Amino acid sequence: MWNRRTLLKTATLAALAQTRPGLARATPGVTATEIKIGNTVPYSGPASAYGVIGKEHAAFFGMINDRGGINGRKINFISLDDGYSPPRTVEQTRKLVEEEGVAFMFQGLGTPTQTAVRPYLNAQGVPQLFVATGADKWGDPEHYHWKMGFIPSYRLEAAIFGKYLLKQKPDAKIGVLYQNDDFGKDYLIGLKQTLGERYGTMVVKEVSYEATDPTIDSQVIILQSCGVDVVVTAALPKFAAQLIRKLADLNWKPLHLVTYVSASIGGVLFPAGLQNVVGVISTAWYKIASDPQWANDAGMMEWRAFMKAHMPNTDLSDGNYPSTYSVSRTLVQVLKQCGHDLSRENIMRQAGALHDLALPTALSGITVSTSSTNYHPIRSLRMTRFDGKSWELFGPVISA
Repeated sequence: MWNRRTLLKTATLAALAQTRPGLARATPGVTATEIKIGNTVPYSGPASAYGVIGKEHAAFFGMINDRGGINGRKINFISLDDGYSPPRTVEQTRKLVEEEGVAFMFQGLGTPTQTAVRPYLNAQGVPQLFVATGADKWGDPEHYHWKMGFIPSYRLEAAIFGKYLLKQKPDAKIGVLYQNDDFGKDYLIGLKQTLGERYGTMVVKEVSYEATDPTIDSQVIILQSCGVDVVVTAALPKFAAQLIRKLADLNWKPLHLVTYVSASIGGVLFPAGLQNVVGVISTAWYKIASDPQWANDAGMMEWRAFMKAHMPNTDLSDGNYPSTYSVSRTLVQVLKQCGHDLSRENIMRQAGALHDLALPTALSGITVSTSSTNYHPIRSLRMTRFDGKSWELFGPVISA
């Protein structure tokens, strides 16, 4: 039977839960000692090269837990394989939310896969934080309050490519190879916005591929037959490597501009043959580990020490590693800002309140800034050119 003392105790606990959201029972995955975080990445399938992202996050959060966690809470990071298959992403995401009871989703990878779960997570009010895709639509807080990307917009990179070609090769005959989804189509949009009325004359051929295709050999032959002398590649690492090898097989040497998501030396260029990549142009927002100019850089020394201690015997030439380290560091900052209020609303609020956050592996002049109306954390890039051994930066930092 409820007596007066019980009623007073219940009322007091309710008041505490309102004034101290960290004590509220409404946030799944949050206890006094733990915060549970969900993630899906392709450990298998056509984009399995990105599986290292989930592995590094797990190692990083393990290090954080060894140091006592964040604000007294350890991170329980649960990462599941979705094979870069949207139906499987839906299945795994529902498992993480409904069975595992995660507080939020973090760094889910892939434009088609994360698009498939966006309506579900948005309807559930579950943060889909720092999505590992540069599709421009992830920066839309007006319509999707619970979603935020991280890496620079693909449209920004395409615009940079367009401006470069207008200045350096205004008579270019451009062929675009793109993945047939929002990832690839963002490059078409960015090029059209930059080239304007010249798009129709400069871009002589657009060819697409599906993520489930075995190869893109036929698309490369089509581009060559159209007299293309500049190739813009908006493709996953597997297909970017195939394209580079096919160009070499055909002894065809157009000017090649490739998306930064497929510019990893270890993950793309080495498998494609470094001798086949000399002169390829891309962009970057983070430091490349193999570049000797960062040998004594404090941020990269911090990252290398982490890798040596927590991910030994790893190929440090894979650009996914330094970029992933920056994302992990950014999430730690968000959770620190949350304090003991780990409600989903406050997690998104703090993710949208980052001000010129400098990251150890990011290039100088490129920082993380967000607001309630700005869901594009990184909005700057620098151009790079591969010299046969490493990526050489050229030109200034270019912002959106």
